[in-house]
Amino acid sequence: MRKTLGLLTLLLLAPLARAGDAPPLPTLKIDASRTAAVGLSSGAYMAGQLQMAYPELFPNAAIVAGGPFGCAGGKLDVALGSCMKGVPAPDVGALVAGATSRSASGEIGALKSLAHARVYLLHGKDDALVAPAVAEAGAQFYRQLRDGMPGLKGMQVHDDDQRAFAHNLPVAGSGDDCDKSVAPYLGHCGFDAAGEIFAQMFGKPAHAATTAQGELRTFDQDALRPDGADAFLAVTGYVYLPPDCLAGKPCGVMVAFHGCRQNADAVGKAFVEDAGFNRWADVYGVAVLYPQTRASFAPLNPQACWDWWGYSGADYDSRHGVQLRWLVNAVRALGLPAGH
Repeated sequence: MRKTLGLLTLLLLAPLARAGDAPPLPTLKIDASRTAAVGLSSGAYMAGQLQMAYPELFPNAAIVAGGPFGCAGGKLDVALGSCMKGVPAPDVGALVAGATSRSASGEIGALKSLAHARVYLLHGKDDALVAPAVAEAGAQFYRQLRDGMPGLKGMQVHDDDQRAFAHNLPVAGSGDDCDKSVAPYLGHCGFDAAGEIFAQMFGKPAHAATTAQGELRTFDQDALRPDGADAFLAVTGYVYLPPDCLAGKPCGVMVAFHGCRQNADAVGKAFVEDAGFNRWADVYGVAVLYPQTRASFAPLNPQACWDWWGYSGADYDSRHGVQLRWLVNAVRALGLPAGH
């Protein structure tokens, strides 16, 4: 009971915090040819939604413990069943047909922008939360999309599904949490997933990563609300700026989406500091944007998940979705050229 009251108090007091405590996003010299979206779990679905809704901005995506775009179809029961347990398995053919139709109508972006996309799908064999069948459906979605459209033959799809880890993001160190799904959902598996993600998105590194040398900053997320609409995000987000970006050199950008119960309110700076992205960002000269959700009871999102089933509105996974429009505002503010 005390834990429930504590959560209620947190949710009630959260809107009282003011965004004025955090500065705006810095404006960088963004290289629009080097962008990627990456996420874990609900963040994996969100990365796929950003890629499909705005492929002209984010053709490259790394999906960790997630499934195919459009899987939930706006229904929570489908999200919890087919799109997590894999029962029934997602109908990949129908999802590809739906994406193709939605692209033609302008609901999502032009699929031709995925002509040279890089897609990396990572899923642990010990994942008990998102079934292997769901992850495989995600890989099949991209393969069918690529093979069904003449202009997409150059899309690269790498399905990495034979590693032994649970529902988490593997990190380089060793520990006893690789086969568990416990906060902060960073499994010390001896596998540097962040390094592999950067290599898959941007090619082999020029040298190995050491410790992060750049700056992790906070920024005001409320200032980026699309047309003032509530995107159901926290007041404050994070952005990591490598030395090259701080020096004014052309800089790529990666959007890194946390999973459910992995936002800063739940795990502090664990995801934004310890997932491994920042030190590799230094090597590649890529700024990392860490947007943050917030927990809520209305709409029902007590675990602070990204919206991949429709709590923010029926258009959640389209170009009209409020969280996706917020993201476009964020990367524009960061310096992504308006012509892309």
